[in-house]
Amino acid sequence: MNDEIIKADFAIIGGSGTLSSNFPENIQSTNTKIIKKDIFINTPYGISPNFTLFSINEKKGLTCKMHGWRSGVSRADASRQIFWTFREAGVKRILSEGGVGTVNHLLDPRDLVIPDDYIDLSVRKDVMLDGRYLLIMREALCRELRESLLVSARKHYQGRIFDRGIYAVTDGRHFESPAEIAMLKGQADIVGQSLAPEVYLAREIGACYANLSFVVNYGEGIKGSHETMKDIFYDDAQMIGKILIDTIKNIDINNKKCDCNSLRKETLLKDVYNEVSDKG
Repeated sequence: MNDEIIKADFAIIGGSGTLSSNFPENIQSTNTKIIKKDIFINTPYGISPNFTLFSINEKKGLTCKMHGWRSGVSRADASRQIFWTFREAGVKRILSEGGVGTVNHLLDPRDLVIPDDYIDLSVRKDVMLDGRYLLIMREALCRELRESLLVSARKHYQGRIFDRGIYAVTDGRHFESPAEIAMLKGQADIVGQSLAPEVYLAREIGACYANLSFVVNYGEGIKGSHETMKDIFYDDAQMIGKILIDTIKNIDINNKKCDCNSLRKETLLKDVYNEVSDKG
C-alpha cells in the first residue's frame, strides 16, 4: 500500500477492450515505458485498485483495469478511489475505453464510437468527492480529446469509426432487457455501464475526459447474440491499446484548447460543505 501520491500528467481507465492485452505492458508501441507496477493508494474511500505508472514520450500516466471494479467494492466507491487518486496526482487528461452494446440498429459489432454526449440512467447519481463545484455538463466529453482519438483511431483501425454518438449509462451488472433497449431507441446509440459517474468526477477534479467505445454486441431484441464478444475482446485489444497510446502521444498536456475548465464553477453551497467538513 502506498500513502505517497505519485504525480501524473494523464490517466487511462482500462475497460473490457484492453483487459486481455495486459495494457500497457503488452501493447506493441514505441516510447512507452513502465515505471512502477502494483501501486495501491490509501484513499478516504478505501484502498484503491491496482495502478500502473508508465510514461509515453516523457508524459507520466496512471492506468488501472476494468474501471477499478472488483469484488467486495461498490462501483461508486471504486470510481471515487480512482478519481481521488487522479486529483491528488494532478491528472488533467483522462481517456477511458470499454465494450458497449448497440441501441441504434445501424451499428454493428466491431464499430468504434467516440461518444459526444450521454444519458445517465444509472442510480449512481450523487457520486462525488467533496461537492465544492457546480458541474456544467455541456460538452461533458472533451472536444479536443475526442478529435485526437478520432485521428488515432483512423490511423490504427480500418473498420467503421463514428465521431459522435449518445452513450446510455445503465447500472449493470446485468445486460439490459429487450424492453429497456426498445425504450432507448431514438434516444441513444450505444449502451454501457461505465461512463457515469466517471464523466462527473472528471469534471469535478478539473480534468478533460473522453471515451472510446467498441461495439461488442447487439442490444437485446435488435439482432444476434453475445457469442462474438469473447473473440472481439481478444482479437482487437492491441488495436484499442494502440489508439489510446497514440492519442496521448499527440496531446499537448499543458496547452488545452477546449472549454472544459470553464464548465466547473464554485458552488454557492461551498460554505455549507466547509462548515460540515470543519465539524468532522
